[in-house]
Amino acid sequence: MRLPPDIRARLTEIGGAGDGAIDLFESALVLAAADRPGARLKPYRRHMERIISEVRAYVGDTEPTVPLGLRVEGLVQVIVKRYGYGGTDEVFDDLDAANMMRVIDSRSGMPIVIGILFMQTARTLGWDISGLDFPGRFLVRLEAGGERRILDPFAGGAVVEPRDMRGMFKAIAGNHVELRPEHYRDMGNRDILLRLQGNIKTGLLRQERFDDALETLETMLLFAPNRPELWRETGLLHARLDHIEDAVRALEEYLRRCGAEKARYNASMLLQELRARLN
Repeated sequence: MRLPPDIRARLTEIGGAGDGAIDLFESALVLAAADRPGARLKPYRRHMERIISEVRAYVGDTEPTVPLGLRVEGLVQVIVKRYGYGGTDEVFDDLDAANMMRVIDSRSGMPIVIGILFMQTARTLGWDISGLDFPGRFLVRLEAGGERRILDPFAGGAVVEPRDMRGMFKAIAGNHVELRPEHYRDMGNRDILLRLQGNIKTGLLRQERFDDALETLETMLLFAPNRPELWRETGLLHARLDHIEDAVRALEEYLRRCGAEKARYNASMLLQELRARLN
């Protein structure tokens, strides 16, 4: 699949934007449209507008003074209970569950997609919300009046305490590990989009659909062109598929952007091998 020119142009525009200027929901829609050429975006935008309007009405249309508990309640009542958004473990094996359009159609999706719905709603209402760089499950942090709550959008917007996060982390990483400060770190908008697409890429690699995984990586490079690790992974996948010239170009770009000496050495050795194959 080749990206339509308008989708490519919009993703490139996102790639040149500052992180704070990235609209998460709109960007997720554009990425979804890359998998559904010709799909109309307006119905999905209107759906998002309805959610925001209904949450505003639920909390009483007094956004700056809405207590934190009522903000949480409004998000859960509208997004989860009224519209039925959620998911089961099966979504982690379904690539469509990372596509915003398909999730809106089915009301079922991966944690990060439902999390973006929570974030878009809260941000539009002027509320302080952020996504957390927590492994295995996308969580959001909502703050107001000096209080904060961590929510799990995938689990019906349940409030998550530190002990819950510790248990979730140990369940995926083992009992010998402990939570570290970076697991509570706010994620930037671009990082959230990368994590969204990374779910798709990982699923494709698991299915050994390497050409499709490569297309997903190249899409990620359009909106995150300054990430060295993406260039490296793209180069390695090109090499695996025997696209030698493309592999050389991607790894050269990685070396230009990468500062880690060991990584640079390993990439340089692979480049020498690939250039020799070209000759």
